[in-house]
This record gives sequence, C-alpha cells and structure tokens, in this order.
Amino acid sequence: MVAYCSVVSTITVECPDGVLLSLKEQPAEAAREFRIASAMKLFELGKLTSGRAAQLAGLSRVEFLEAAGRYRVPAFQLTADELEQDAANT
Repeated sequence: MVAYCSVVSTITVECPDGVLLSLKEQPAEAAREFRIASAMKLFELGKLTSGRAAQLAGLSRVEFLEAAGRYRVPAFQLTADELEQDAANT
C-alpha cells in the first residue's frame, strides 16, 4: 500500500474593491474565477498539463477541458507535425 501526502500552498492575491464591483461577484466567487482563469492561462502557455491545471482550477480534468472551450483555449495543443503523425497512425 502506498500512501500519498498532499501538500497545499496558499497564495494571497490582493484585489481592489473596484475590480470585485466590476466583476459583480463576491470574493469567494471571484477567487474561484481567478483560479480557473490562471489555470487556463498556464495550460495555454504550456506551463501546466491539463490534469495539473484542472487540479489548480479545482475541477475534474473533464470539467477543465469543457471549460477550455468557454475560455477559447484549445483543449488539445498539437503542432502540425504531431497532427500529421496522429493522422498517419489512424
């Protein structure tokens, strides 16, 4: 039996009240939105895998990939060569 220990770090982001007013969200809702948006951007930049980004966003991987469409972030990021190789393997 393998036991895994999960360590969680907390990052605090200062958010001016005017931003919350513009978002029309309560702090808890805004924090959730910030987590998802930052996870999306880090995934889009290739800094996180979809699984790790989903973990950061607090979503399942499937939920994260579905949300990627709403954020207009390609769920699958393949180069032209990778796409050709994938097509050749089918």
